[in-house]
Amino acid sequence: MSETASKAPGVPDANRWKALVFIALAQLMVVLDATIVNIALPSAQQDLGISDGNRQWVVTAYALAFGGLLLFGGRIADLWGRKRAFVVGLVGFAAASALGGAATSGAMMFGARALQGVFGALLAPAALSLLAVMFTDARERAKAFGIYGAIAGGGGAVGFILGGVLTEYLDWRWTFFVNIPFAIIAAAGAYFVIREPEGSRNRSPLDIPGVVLSTLGLVSLVYGFTRAESDGWSDSMTIALFVASAVLLLAFVVTEARVKAPLLPLRVITDRNRGGVYLSLGLAIIAMFGTFLFLTYYLQVVKGYSPIQSGFAFLPMVAGMITGSTQIGTRLMTRVAPRLLMGPGFLVAAAGMFLLAQLEIGSTYVSLVLPAMVLLGLGMGTAFMPAMSLATQGVEPRDAGVASAMVNTSQQVGGAIGTALLNTIAASATTSYITDHIATAANGQQRQLVQLQGMVEGYTSAIWCAVGILVAAAAIALTLVNAGRPGSGTAAAGAGAEDDVVVPVVAH
Repeated sequence: MSETASKAPGVPDANRWKALVFIALAQLMVVLDATIVNIALPSAQQDLGISDGNRQWVVTAYALAFGGLLLFGGRIADLWGRKRAFVVGLVGFAAASALGGAATSGAMMFGARALQGVFGALLAPAALSLLAVMFTDARERAKAFGIYGAIAGGGGAVGFILGGVLTEYLDWRWTFFVNIPFAIIAAAGAYFVIREPEGSRNRSPLDIPGVVLSTLGLVSLVYGFTRAESDGWSDSMTIALFVASAVLLLAFVVTEARVKAPLLPLRVITDRNRGGVYLSLGLAIIAMFGTFLFLTYYLQVVKGYSPIQSGFAFLPMVAGMITGSTQIGTRLMTRVAPRLLMGPGFLVAAAGMFLLAQLEIGSTYVSLVLPAMVLLGLGMGTAFMPAMSLATQGVEPRDAGVASAMVNTSQQVGGAIGTALLNTIAASATTSYITDHIATAANGQQRQLVQLQGMVEGYTSAIWCAVGILVAAAAIALTLVNAGRPGSGTAAAGAGAEDDVVVPVVAH
């Protein structure tokens, strides 16, 4: 953790591949946590006596803290040093998970989830920026980001499986306790293995106005979308939150353009390639998050799968992501320009979505859901990998943390938008279908069939929107991202002397 643990700049770190193991483990823990808790939520709600109106806070408390503090967390990583921020984030996340697992009331659970979000916001940017400053060779970086991208994309689906297993065979509390060994192993490994390059910290004083404006602006935005899902888009509080968010984030941009040491140097986001990555990645996450939710409900409610069965049903998508990221993306990244992986990757994912839009009550898993999931996984894995690597390409090492935080922010906001927007579309289509057809149902069985058909109608309406969103993401990637292949010397517009210093759900 001291300066003596640093290495000279420009010299590849001998322990970089060992470090990748612990960084990837930490990333898996954070991504798993985004979905594993959803599976356990009904059991936790019953045990702790949480009302239906308040249960959303188990998810929302985490999302608000994580999404709101990401930029601050990235800047702290640049200031403290990424290794220190990484280890502190892991220890804090483990402690918050222990608190959540031991919760005896709703309030204690909400507090634990908020704390998880706080330490996650410190941990996630530190992990990404460590990769950026440790892997400087183009080919090695391709492999490292292939592994990282596969975990970032597929970890959420693995969370469904693990959450189902732990909840069904042990207890919902283990969906929290399972984080503790992950965190301890990753923190201990990072402490002894990771050595940061010298001169990569940003020791400028903290931009307090920027911290306050960005945190409040992002919290308002994420909460606005969360409320829109539960209370509707025309709700006065929802509208007020969106207006407040717009004002706060505009004030943040104006402040960052004027202060001497900004929280988010505008050079980080105004670069054509990075801007294209942040925007296309955010759109892709919007499409993915909603689809995870709809598929889970389709498999469990319409097809009668158990939580474990529906979790395993996502495995082909995980396999597709790993293949797309570590085989296709990694092998082609040093041979073709990033946009030629990102654009086609999003289009392949859109083809998978197109298949899912054909869902009916009688559709079988093997004939429709399985090929759709494979296409989704292959496309997203192929696109995520170069996007992750390009996200901090050309960024100065001292800005690596905050540039990494921007990728997490685009994913987090994308997840909030996706869940709220696609859920609203689905609910509206379902209500409309049931209203139009329920009168013709002669008995209870037919009414139940209309209800199920209405649900499927809602899912497919939302999935059609997801197809359009992924096509838009592909168009943005092909239009805005114009960097050449790594190491070719042809990287355009924002790539400079630091080209070899790079990095980016989640979804959450």
